[in-house]
Amino acid sequence: MSFLKAISASIAFSFLIVPIATADNSVFVGQPEMIQSSGAGEGPVWHPQLGLLTSGDGNINRRALDNSSHVFRDGAGSNGLLFDRQGRLVICENVNRRVTRLEADGKLTVLADSYDGMKFNQPNDLTIDSKNRIYFTDPQYGDRSNMQMLDANGKHVEGIYRIDLDGTVTRIITHEVDRPNGLIITPDDKYLYVADNNNGLGGARKLWRFDMRPDGTPDLASQKMLYDWQTTRGPDGMKLDLSGRLYVAAGLNEPRLPEQTATPPTAGIYVFMPDGKQVAFAPILQDETTNCAFGGPDGKTLFVTAGGTLWSIPTAQPGYQIQ
Repeated sequence: MSFLKAISASIAFSFLIVPIATADNSVFVGQPEMIQSSGAGEGPVWHPQLGLLTSGDGNINRRALDNSSHVFRDGAGSNGLLFDRQGRLVICENVNRRVTRLEADGKLTVLADSYDGMKFNQPNDLTIDSKNRIYFTDPQYGDRSNMQMLDANGKHVEGIYRIDLDGTVTRIITHEVDRPNGLIITPDDKYLYVADNNNGLGGARKLWRFDMRPDGTPDLASQKMLYDWQTTRGPDGMKLDLSGRLYVAAGLNEPRLPEQTATPPTAGIYVFMPDGKQVAFAPILQDETTNCAFGGPDGKTLFVTAGGTLWSIPTAQPGYQIQ
């Protein structure tokens, strides 16, 4: 593609095999395998020509189809990544506190950098509906002294926003979720799943589901908790397969007391039916398990980012890809 400016960056990798703990064999058909030891902190997204892009070490990195690794976009300061239906890369730039889009000619378009005159916190993850409206989460992790986003009563907001095709930005969730992180909307626009990931002492670590209206707003009264990680690390990124099952990165292997426990080790990919029934779990030995994405030639490889490492797990069903 014309905007690709790859900078060679050899990334050492090793292979580590981990047995699947509890798994329906209609979900995972092989073992988790570590395929890259650095450069894959967050935001995995698959492209049929480029391969896998991830956010890591301050850059957007590319693992090409031949498994070579390069810096795709230097100094991006990114987290969540998504290719839209025109093949453009949409980027949550958590460092620059904005959502941008990389056009086919290499130009960077700012889609959203403020709401009601206030800078966003740390745009984290994003999803897109059938009408090409983009939704993104805006939590605040770490230092909170520079937060600008407030509600009408002066309370800090860690919300969820929608970007319409005309560029209008609307806040669709304000305080219904403690600290929204990952999110995904179903292909039929029926449900919005949200990862509530406040890993501070007493914070929520829950998976929520909302019914969505045709206008792109959630029915807040429909909010349903599907799973609660309680005192371990909460849910982060998530993806759907073609059967509608939800694959969620969550958990810890080593405790971070007093805020987060890990007894027993819980880091890995949790798989749920739409009603919240857990049907599988694939453990990842590396903390923290941050996100996942389907890819590969047949769409049946789940790529998992964890503590900068990259893992792969073969799956029975292909993942849902935006088309």
